[in-house]
Amino acid sequence: MEISGNIVELFISKQKYDGRINQSELSIDENGVFIDKYYGKDKVRSILIASTKSYEMVKQEDIEIDYGELGENILVDFDLSLLKIGMQLKIGEVVLEITQNCTICNHLSKIDERVPALLQSDRGIFAKAILGGVIKKQDNIIYIKE
Repeated sequence: MEISGNIVELFISKQKYDGRINQSELSIDENGVFIDKYYGKDKVRSILIASTKSYEMVKQEDIEIDYGELGENILVDFDLSLLKIGMQLKIGEVVLEITQNCTICNHLSKIDERVPALLQSDRGIFAKAILGGVIKKQDNIIYIKE
């Protein structure tokens, strides 16, 4: 199977701050993304990956949404439906394993009431780090193991 793509944007969350903060790179280890408010909380759900496809779906319904508003750490330029639980991806020096599909959170209805229904199965996926390191914007993403 050939899956590859690129990082479009990178984000972190901070305590007591509602939005996502754009980053040029992320440092990742088995506990998640360093300096992210979710670091060390749940290894299986420590890294959220979303696709530009999800943003395009929302914008087609004339809903204004900026990158990061889906809560992702990593925004990619390919269809995430190609990825299955257990698959591994190499991004820069980091290896991530897909752990589960992302559920819809209540905060998405703050963007627009229609967003949760629109993205029912397309919000994103969770991953955990198998091999830590640094990833940067425009890093290539390569599928390495199913």
